[in-house]
Amino acid sequence: METLLHPESQFRQHLEAGRFMLLQSRASGAFIHPPRIAAPGSGATDLHWVPASGRGTVYSSTTVRCKPPALDYNVALIELAEGPRMMSTVTGIAPAQVRIGMAVVAQIDAGDEGPRVVFVPAN
Repeated sequence: METLLHPESQFRQHLEAGRFMLLQSRASGAFIHPPRIAAPGSGATDLHWVPASGRGTVYSSTTVRCKPPALDYNVALIELAEGPRMMSTVTGIAPAQVRIGMAVVAQIDAGDEGPRVVFVPAN
């Protein structure tokens, strides 16, 4: 059994290694995000890391308008194929083109503050 004393730091370590991973309950099969030491609702602690499919759907999105020269960007709530939702951004298209229901695929972006999961439109 894995020790999940610091699940957020373990999540970041996976990203640094180029892996997008989710926690899953062995008993229920439910996927958990954000990372935590116990499953919400049940309190189950039988969690282990599994690779995420990387597929998702835009559940909600907004465009953040910035003062030039900064570029506008979007903040999106992505419903992962595994069930949980996560806040992120959709890249590769103009922020205003992100639409609810759009199929997206995860990528790991280096980011200014370390690796992060972003999404691009699925073709």
